[in-house]
Amino acid sequence: MKIIKRGPDFIKFRISSEDDLWTTAKLCNKGRKIGMLGERRDQTTAGEEGGRAKSAVRKKIWIELIIEHTEFQTFSDTLRVHGIINEAAFDKGSHHTHVVQIGDEIKLSIDGVWPTEDIQLINSAKKHSSSSKVAIIVAELDEIILFEVTMHGLRDIATFTMRGGGKYTGNSESSSGIQRGFMKKVASDINIQLNKNIPIIICGPGMARERLQEMFDSIDSGRTIRNIATSMGGRASANEILKEGLALDLLKDHSIIKEIEYLEDAFTRIAKQGAVAYGKNQLNQAMDEGAIEKLLILAELLRDENSKINDENWSKWCKKLEICGGEMIQCSSDHDYGMQLESMGGAIALLRYIL
Repeated sequence: MKIIKRGPDFIKFRISSEDDLWTTAKLCNKGRKIGMLGERRDQTTAGEEGGRAKSAVRKKIWIELIIEHTEFQTFSDTLRVHGIINEAAFDKGSHHTHVVQIGDEIKLSIDGVWPTEDIQLINSAKKHSSSSKVAIIVAELDEIILFEVTMHGLRDIATFTMRGGGKYTGNSESSSGIQRGFMKKVASDINIQLNKNIPIIICGPGMARERLQEMFDSIDSGRTIRNIATSMGGRASANEILKEGLALDLLKDHSIIKEIEYLEDAFTRIAKQGAVAYGKNQLNQAMDEGAIEKLLILAELLRDENSKINDENWSKWCKKLEICGGEMIQCSSDHDYGMQLESMGGAIALLRYIL
């Protein structure tokens, strides 16, 4: 995220990546204002010309909306923001939809000042604006899966399957040739599909990862590649890379690694009945006693006005962390550990001691 201008009640910035779209979606709460260049038909330019109907001219103008709701699909390249036009050259009071994409400049405004959780997301997006994406390729003999690691999730990009080929049919040389051709094509397709600056981690439980790297070397991809053995195949293999930090030289700047580390610690403590709290009753007790060291909470839950804890919304309840010196970590549900957190209510606290 490239910050252009910032004040106590507004921020103007440029969208640099899909991660910025994720952050912007979390900031676009109902009632806030979003302004950017958009297109509207100027009805004053419609009419008749030479006896024929003349359509209204579509003009590009600055449009500020009062946000009603948003539509955002995780890892998509667009964010749709619906609202009522508050400021524009014409059509004030009409409905409009901003389609926010990478490269767009937008201005977000609120009544009052930015809450702590939003400042945290904005600062994180600014800090990680230059962090590169990383691709994880899980290689098995007849299936290769391509994932992309972002700041907030693990994206499944493509699956390549060798259907009917590579099985032993009495001619091992022929089968080996089919498999080699499959892997070379996959390496070539991935090399074309991914930006040249994106490093690759090839992983898997067998020797297929070695053969796939040979194919990347044979096409002279010129990429940074790490080859790492994992104990499992499929998506579990990619999760093992993230969970164990097996390629920290490439992933060290990704906030998802630290997020997964904290969540893994929390789930381990639950299994061992350690210093952890989840569920509204336990969380309330831990907050009242000042026992919370780190609160892991889904970013969506933190902004859900309809979800309450102790008759308060989560945002207001979390402000008490400042009193007891606790730290709030906003998590995403766009990876396996985040989905597990969501299934447990969306919030878990690492405690200073066992309740």
